[in-house]
Amino acid sequence: MSDALDQLEEPTSFLRQLADEGRIQDLVDAVTEFDLHPSDVADLIEGLEVEEQRTLVRTLPIELASEALAEMEDGDERDELLASLDVGKTAAILHELADDDAADLIGDLEPSEQDRILAALPAEEAVEIRELLAYDEESAGGLMTTDLVSISDVLTAEEAIAEVRRQGREVEDFYSIFVIDGASRLLGTVGLDDLILADPQLSVSDLVEEAPVQVPAEMDQEDVGRLLSRYNLVSVPVVTTDGQLLGRITFDDVIDVIEAEQTEDILRLAGVSDDEEVRADWREAIRTRLPWLALNLVTISIASSVVLGFEALFENAYYLAMLMPIVAGMGGNAGTQALAVTVRRIALTDGLLEQKSDAVSKELLVGLANGLSLGVLAAIVVWVVTFVNPALPPALPLVVMGALWANILLSGFVGAFIPTVLDRFGIDPAVASSIFLTTFTDLVGFLLLLSLASALLGL
Repeated sequence: MSDALDQLEEPTSFLRQLADEGRIQDLVDAVTEFDLHPSDVADLIEGLEVEEQRTLVRTLPIELASEALAEMEDGDERDELLASLDVGKTAAILHELADDDAADLIGDLEPSEQDRILAALPAEEAVEIRELLAYDEESAGGLMTTDLVSISDVLTAEEAIAEVRRQGREVEDFYSIFVIDGASRLLGTVGLDDLILADPQLSVSDLVEEAPVQVPAEMDQEDVGRLLSRYNLVSVPVVTTDGQLLGRITFDDVIDVIEAEQTEDILRLAGVSDDEEVRADWREAIRTRLPWLALNLVTISIASSVVLGFEALFENAYYLAMLMPIVAGMGGNAGTQALAVTVRRIALTDGLLEQKSDAVSKELLVGLANGLSLGVLAAIVVWVVTFVNPALPPALPLVVMGALWANILLSGFVGAFIPTVLDRFGIDPAVASSIFLTTFTDLVGFLLLLSLASALLGL
């Protein structure tokens, strides 16, 4: 088997073949032989049937199984897989992980199941994980790890280096050395290079620098991500209200948060519930999307009911039926553009000097210019049609231009105004779904076109 593996240049298809054939032990041997990254193993597990997933996880080496489970998408599939393992296996998997990853892994299990698993761990590890589980999973406390390197400000540089060496053997990938006082309050950070190059007898208190950012445990994880991104940090300390150091959040955890938040915003903008997993099957997709589509059916019916007030107009102006979807559709597209840009602008605007409200005035100007340009272009096209077909009223180009211009202008304004107002009230602006926006643009577009036609065409 080893010789055959050595001859393979691309392992993916071979591993997939082993999985499809149910050769789990051969699959485990191949995964080990190829020295796959845990993320790749996680992808492999997610592509298997339920029973094959369980068999593979039970068979993999503990260290690789733990890292692969931590890399899997958070959701019911991972929870069910973890719950299917015996308590001893699960405890061994958690033992291999950092405390924050371990807490994430069992965070969605039933409390009774969590208690059974934690009881099988060493007492100190179980206490650390329980403390992290007490925080909201979408807060800084739920995101942080208590594994860090901290030194007292009263140490000399020489003593501090020895302490860093001692703690560093137990801490994975530490990027900052935190300096604390006798009450464990955070004083700042010190660079490892500064510590090494300093005079051995120099006090750490003379080397400490104020931490660029420190966050409370209750801060929303999305805000933490913005801070790390804005100030280009690799980690940020988490502190209590009186400044005691609780833990740290590293950039690799924040990357996952940013990805999850962006996915959630995209789904909400499209009118898809964020309960739907991206990799969910068709049954889950139906369950989460059907209510939104049913709501859309109701709202679009309201918009279409505007037409009932202009029955007499259609008896003499059948051509308006062709123009209605053009005016409404262009307004919908313009409004969706404004909505998407504004929601993203709000998400990225975290500086003290930046103004979020500028988006509304900007979109008004954009709608004014784009609406006029497109309105004139559409009017020229309609004028050519009326020239070829004299039966059409000569004022029709003015009707189209006015309706299109006004609808694009209003759509841009609403597309920026709704998320801006929601943000000011502390509501996620992404819930300003395009479903409601397009309903507005359809209703206003129909009303504008038919009202202008009634006024200018003399019908």
